[in-house]
Amino acid sequence: MKKHSFSALLFGLFLTGSAMAEDNLAIGVVNFASCITDSKTGKQEEEAVQNMRKQMASVAETTEKELKELTAKLDDTEFMDSLSPKAEEEMRLKVQTLQEDMGRYQGQFYQLLQHAQYQMYQKMSSNIAKASETVAKRMGLSYIINREACFYSQSNHDVTKDVIAEMDAELEKAPAAKELSEEDELDLNALEEPFSDKAAG
Repeated sequence: MKKHSFSALLFGLFLTGSAMAEDNLAIGVVNFASCITDSKTGKQEEEAVQNMRKQMASVAETTEKELKELTAKLDDTEFMDSLSPKAEEEMRLKVQTLQEDMGRYQGQFYQLLQHAQYQMYQKMSSNIAKASETVAKRMGLSYIINREACFYSQSNHDVTKDVIAEMDAELEKAPAAKELSEEDELDLNALEEPFSDKAAG
């Protein structure tokens, strides 16, 4: 019984201390999603991911076109009748190989894209945290928290525009970021080679 009373006393003191501390706290709220979509850094990172996606689609386009052409020939009875059994077998084998390659490369492309998006998220998180620290010190705030962590916040606590402005200012000071990291460029170029070889064959 005494143990429970002591625990209740500690809990009460904790609540009282928290309430007193809140009187001295100044809290800001930032919209993480808006920092990505509205900041220059976020737009630049989004564009880089989109460029990677377009490059991936371009790499696969040649093989996909060849696959469609071969499939159409397989469906052409007159054309197939003109082939020798060996030539027909080789064509069917080539179609099967292209289909397997397409499935494999699509999986690799997906992994590369996921990796790029993860890197973008990590970079944006770091930039937002750095800008939030600067804004908090300038505005005398004790905390700046992500709006997604709040069920409710008053509009006058929102400092998203201030954080975005700080991010844009930092971007002006820093050199322009590359659209793709060297690692991603090497991986993507390695994937281009099999496609190019098949297209030339």
